[in-house]
Amino acid sequence: MNKKLFTQIRNEWRSNLWLALELLVVSVVMWYIIDLLYCRLATYMEPRGFDTEHCYLITMGVLTDKSPDYTPYSDTHKQTDEVRELVERLRRRPEVEAVSLSQNSYPYNGSNGSAEVDYDTLHAPRWTIRRIVTPDFVRVFRYRGARGETPEQLAEILERGDFLASDNLYRKYSVPMTSLVGKKEFYLFGDTTQTFRLGAVLQNVRYDDFSQARSSYSMVFNMNLLDEGWWNADRELCVRVRADRDQNFMENLKADSEKQFRIGNLYISDVRSFKDIRHSFQQGETSQMRNLVVGMGFLLLNIFLGLLGTFWFRTQQRRGEIALHKAMGATDGAVFGRLMSEGMFLLLIVTVPAIIIDVLLAHFELNSWRNGTTLEWTRLAFCVAATFVLIAAMIGIGIGLPARRAMKVQPAEALHDE
Repeated sequence: MNKKLFTQIRNEWRSNLWLALELLVVSVVMWYIIDLLYCRLATYMEPRGFDTEHCYLITMGVLTDKSPDYTPYSDTHKQTDEVRELVERLRRRPEVEAVSLSQNSYPYNGSNGSAEVDYDTLHAPRWTIRRIVTPDFVRVFRYRGARGETPEQLAEILERGDFLASDNLYRKYSVPMTSLVGKKEFYLFGDTTQTFRLGAVLQNVRYDDFSQARSSYSMVFNMNLLDEGWWNADRELCVRVRADRDQNFMENLKADSEKQFRIGNLYISDVRSFKDIRHSFQQGETSQMRNLVVGMGFLLLNIFLGLLGTFWFRTQQRRGEIALHKAMGATDGAVFGRLMSEGMFLLLIVTVPAIIIDVLLAHFELNSWRNGTTLEWTRLAFCVAATFVLIAAMIGIGIGLPARRAMKVQPAEALHDE
């Protein structure tokens, strides 16, 4: 059977050559599309390292001296005290689980500060994000340690004066941060006069849903170790609401803000959910991702229809051959298997040079980047396998449907038509 199949393909080499070239082009193009979609979707599905469900950002406002209710600040009346009192009142609210104060630290925040984290001859990337926070920040956004530390344990570590860092900080040296936990010889913020201890290592915290965790570097430092001037109305006030009490939280808080949360010159000016913050921050990238998926899907549909039509027309032209096989005693299953085997055999032949072309494209960095490279063998194997399966399905439909219809026609009638 295989020998006869190979002989038939060789005898029809002219028509099969053009079909093989079409399959080769389709295979390479489909691999490129699948590789692109794989990179985007795999990055989007990575663990984020934080949780913003039931979290809210509260913006604080301060009365100006033009307001009749304004009280001048003095040694006995400080904005710092007002901020601390507001945090405490929010913390006592029954539906609130945790409250934190921070600077340029919350997720989906385009305003960032960088930090230098140096240990001996090891230097963190200069774009490492600096998160200056109160210890409850890790409880609000549910950070977790690389060694399984809970948000509560991480908060205790910050409370005692140690700092936290993502596990990838010294990746370029192939040194995991977990091997340096407990070391006290870290220099932070470019200050070489004081050393700090690494209390724990964080699971990598992504910058947003479209950035890889491996390239998102960060460190967390306790704001309480700095001077009290950091406690002011310009800071980020974030709260986590208990999941079973998160009904109309923003409306209720705004309704109570003037009566319960007006402290001296300080008041709550706005409340936003992180669901809205996330949507606003990523709106452009989300639209781009959606357009990409729709565009690639449309292109795949066109490829599918084109390949389907090619094999459908090819099979329709062979009605006489199918009738002849049946007239010679071949069963429907044998005829169907012969036609299907021919299409799959052509695909197998074409897949070998297609893989070579795929490897060359990846080697010369002409496809998508992920994990710092364009050539990952596991990713390549997955995308090649997905391409093969999709094309095989197209061939199966393109051959199977018209072949089934052709085999229902009586051999004498089909041969008479020919």
